[in-house]
Amino acid sequence: MTTPAKTFYIETFGCQMNAHDSEKVIGTLEHEGYSRVEDEEAADLILYNTCSIRDKAEQKVFHRLNEYKRMQGEGKKFAVLGCVAQQEGNKIFEKAPFVSLVSGSASYRNLPEMLVRLEAGEKRITGLDDRQTEETFDTEFTARSNPHRGYITIIEGCDKFCSYCVVPYTRGKERSRSSESILAEAKRMAEAGFTDIQLLGQNVNSYHDPLGKKSFADVLAMVGELSGVRRVRFTTSHPRDFTPDIVQVIDSMPTICDHVHLPVQSGSSTVLKAMQREYTRDWYLERIAWIKAAKRDISMTTDIIVGFPGETEDDFEETMSLLDVVGYDGVFAFQYSPRPNTPAVGMAETVSDEVKAARLQRLLEAQRERQRVSYERHLGQIVEVMVEGYNHQRGQVTGRTSQNKTLNFTTTLPILPAIGSYANVRVTKTFPNSLVGEAVSAA
Repeated sequence: MTTPAKTFYIETFGCQMNAHDSEKVIGTLEHEGYSRVEDEEAADLILYNTCSIRDKAEQKVFHRLNEYKRMQGEGKKFAVLGCVAQQEGNKIFEKAPFVSLVSGSASYRNLPEMLVRLEAGEKRITGLDDRQTEETFDTEFTARSNPHRGYITIIEGCDKFCSYCVVPYTRGKERSRSSESILAEAKRMAEAGFTDIQLLGQNVNSYHDPLGKKSFADVLAMVGELSGVRRVRFTTSHPRDFTPDIVQVIDSMPTICDHVHLPVQSGSSTVLKAMQREYTRDWYLERIAWIKAAKRDISMTTDIIVGFPGETEDDFEETMSLLDVVGYDGVFAFQYSPRPNTPAVGMAETVSDEVKAARLQRLLEAQRERQRVSYERHLGQIVEVMVEGYNHQRGQVTGRTSQNKTLNFTTTLPILPAIGSYANVRVTKTFPNSLVGEAVSAA
């Protein structure tokens, strides 16, 4: 007598960390005998991996759960994972009684045991770890969604406690993997054919080797030295832990991508203090100066929040001026919205929604013009591109440069380059958010 197949469907929202968490969850489920399906109707177990960063994240989660409710009479089981799961905890059972499992990311290592309890018929299973846990979710069973580009989480959690951010409360304290386990995973990936490896962490450069052997820059170098690895990226860096040796390793190793994402959040020291970022504008600009002094042309991108409580017009103008001073190649900008359990929730809102929206629009328009000029420096350059896909309608191949810029190019070859391969491309045209070119040869 054969055992009936166990199937699952997973839906993921949020950042790259969440997406990679789902890869590890999927691999764990498959190792436990589950088969993934692409249609929730065909699944025995439906998992919803949530994110709490954006405005009204909890409302969106419960709205989605309400949509799932129609299937509860079909014998399906439901699990809520991720940041909203950790944040809301047992409230999820109260608002959505058909949910059987609620787990924050710090408890994913216990998934096999929680699945056994779920299969035994237990109705309310929680994995809501104390933020003081030292454990990380290391697994060899990661189901990587891209066969050429792979992710490795090297540090989990956050100890920074910025006043607007919920992450320290949903992902726990900072805890790093050993450099040996990172290298072992990177070697397995390289041997499996991955050429592009991206190191992840809420604050990836806050990494501290529990073995005391390697700095973050050392980890970058050891992954970049692996045979078969052509690109190593890292995200997201925190300015407080950004050190000169990071720039030095980018400068000295061509495999380390020439791109740094360094969130500033505001150009005003007054606002930065209210945000509890624990650095000033000048302190941040000192790190930018290190990057600009490099021999390589290192692309810089950032995150900015507009309309934080207390932000004046002068404060906002300081942020606007930072765009010129730094010369970012990309800015991810958002209007401030209060998040549950954060110190900023108690701050009086001093910037209206209308002013927030107007400031955001001004910033984005100004940055677009700066990027239009900035991207023009690539005109005529020959750059290496990793092929990501095809736009058959335009007759173009879509790829990405080591600076993490989209480059759409044409080729005269009768066969299109394979996804995951590399090509040398001459840039013939530039736009504010992308480049256009012609293939020169295979890289």
